Amino acid sequence: MARIQIPLDALTSRLNLGSRFEGVRSQSLSTRFANLRPISEFLNLSRLSKPPNFGEVQSRVNYNLGYFSSNYVAVAIMLLIYSLLTNLTLLFDMVFVSVGLFGIKKLDGRDLELGFTRATTSQLYTGLFVIAVPLLIWANPVGTALWLVGATGVTILGHASFMDKPIDTAFSEEAV
Repeated sequence: MARIQIPLDALTSRLNLGSRFEGVRSQSLSTRFANLRPISEFLNLSRLSKPPNFGEVQSRVNYNLGYFSSNYVAVAIMLLIYSLLTNLTLLFDMVFVSVGLFGIKKLDGRDLELGFTRATTSQLYTGLFVIAVPLLIWANPVGTALWLVGATGVTILGHASFMDKPIDTAFSEEAV
């Protein structure tokens, strides 16, 4: 049976995804959020309008994704925090595994002695695994991740497509 070849190069070059994320990897957090736009500009209701055609949607999305990129990262982080706060089982499991791994690491390979019993690090890792995995399955992380991707995509792409460009950029594009 022949394998299906998906031309990812064609997709990423068409959507300009390769160059869009180059600056994200090389920036520190302080420089990333240095160009955070004010909330009054980000939520300016007078600039909201329905785009007349799909070409205008593409133009607005390309402009707004670059212009409001730090604001969109902040929105994605807020949605991530909201998804963890609404799925307390997943949040508990993440904290439980982190604290458990930290505690086992603090033993530096020694056994845990509790007066009445002795547990090796291998037994501690196994116990952590036996408790955390069923809890993780019950917490439904896939559903939470899919909700997060959908909510972030709809929010960011909706804002980027309905937020009109400022007047000065519209005139500069016509002059070119």
